[in-house]
Amino acid sequence: MKNINIIKTLFVSAFMLVGVYGCEKNFLELDPPYTQDAENYFNTEADYQQALIGAYDLLQASFLNVWIGEIASDNSIAGGESVTDTKGLHEIDEMQHGGENNELRSIFRWYYAGVARTNFILEAQDNLDFTSKASVMAQAKFLRGYYYFQLVKFFGDVPLVIDERLGPEGASSKDRSPASEVYAQIEQDLQDAANGLDWIVAEKGRVTKGAALSLLGKVYLYQDKFTDAASTLDQVISSGNYSLVSNYSELFTVAGENGSESVFEIEYSGLEGGGYGCLICLEGNAAPGFHGIRQYTGPVYGDGNSYNLPTQALYDAFAANDLRRDASILDIDAFIAAQANPADITYAVGGGGHTGYYNNKYIKRQGEIGLPDNDLTSPVNYRVIRYADVLLMAAEAHNRNGNDGAALTYLNEVRGRVNMPNINSGGTQLTEDIWNERRLELSGEGHRFFDLVRTGKAATFIEGFQENKHELFPLPQAEIDLAGGNWDQNPSY
Repeated sequence: MKNINIIKTLFVSAFMLVGVYGCEKNFLELDPPYTQDAENYFNTEADYQQALIGAYDLLQASFLNVWIGEIASDNSIAGGESVTDTKGLHEIDEMQHGGENNELRSIFRWYYAGVARTNFILEAQDNLDFTSKASVMAQAKFLRGYYYFQLVKFFGDVPLVIDERLGPEGASSKDRSPASEVYAQIEQDLQDAANGLDWIVAEKGRVTKGAALSLLGKVYLYQDKFTDAASTLDQVISSGNYSLVSNYSELFTVAGENGSESVFEIEYSGLEGGGYGCLICLEGNAAPGFHGIRQYTGPVYGDGNSYNLPTQALYDAFAANDLRRDASILDIDAFIAAQANPADITYAVGGGGHTGYYNNKYIKRQGEIGLPDNDLTSPVNYRVIRYADVLLMAAEAHNRNGNDGAALTYLNEVRGRVNMPNINSGGTQLTEDIWNERRLELSGEGHRFFDLVRTGKAATFIEGFQENKHELFPLPQAEIDLAGGNWDQNPSY
């Protein structure tokens, strides 16, 4: 990931035991100097910093948040080359997913790998005193909180492992912890992180106090803890460290990265190639290439794989004069018709579905294309939390607490940025207005499905959604089997 010393550090994974058996030294010398095990890894400040880079690296998995958070909702369809290409996304699109789903297993495995790497650091927090120790541990706690938040959002009750490595035997005997306990640990980690982090950091990509408080506010909101959410998010707003960018259409470009609206971004580099065989290994953002226009030739954009295609319903949800519509959704045929030489521009339709629309926030653009395979190496950062999201979360929290005055102030600040008229409603109508504004402001960013679930609106908007089932995704059956069958599957799967 760019701006965090793009040096891959090899160290023993927290869930992995490595051994060498039966080697004759006269043929292959395997003695040190370059071997090191987990028990004696942390000896210097640099060791902790390198391990922390490894913990950050699993943020790469967040491209799946964008895909599933949109495709599982009414905002987009899976798309792609065919309905069997990345089959798991099509199953989620149709609300027919089960325990055998590659994308859901990747979510489970990759985020637990992130947990494992943070635990590896935190288990050794008392081994050594060094100058940056408080910051390193605070960053590790933020990352662990982030990874567990993704896991509990997707799967509900999950095994909770804190400050320790877990080998195969331990994993098979570890029960799923109630979601309430997982949330309590996430809250503690993010509170500790906020206390140990600064508002401003010198190195882009490192998490900040504002990122920790904003994520903590979101965690409270997901649990309907509206008083805690309001007071926490108000700290971010009153800090004065953030403001809305005036030009919405520039928010999702490389030039617009880490601006005044950025609260937490995942940093990507287009300087290192990658392959489809290991998407978690990439240093670039896989989403823009996957979202790109299939076999496209023409100006502005680059060709891609036509995944995660916005729906007509999402396009129609915007007012015609809402600047966010065209900044968020590319109407390909309208775009071509408006060009000087439309007959020279061509593209193809994938067999996985076509709506005529593309995700214009995370899409391959000329001038923002990485090294081959350039479908996988976009340098465009993922905006995990924007200040607009903070304002809308704070608006919702205050509204649900009965403070409609503050709610309207925050809501209308977001609307005013794109020249939309003020809203003056109150009570439950204001709640609905805020939820609708979240859809418009944050479309294409991976939030919609989880917003619909937490607000109880999923069955209303998502075709095929079954209440008391689809609020959670199924645990991967392979992980249940690896745990010795000790975990119950989520209800109705």
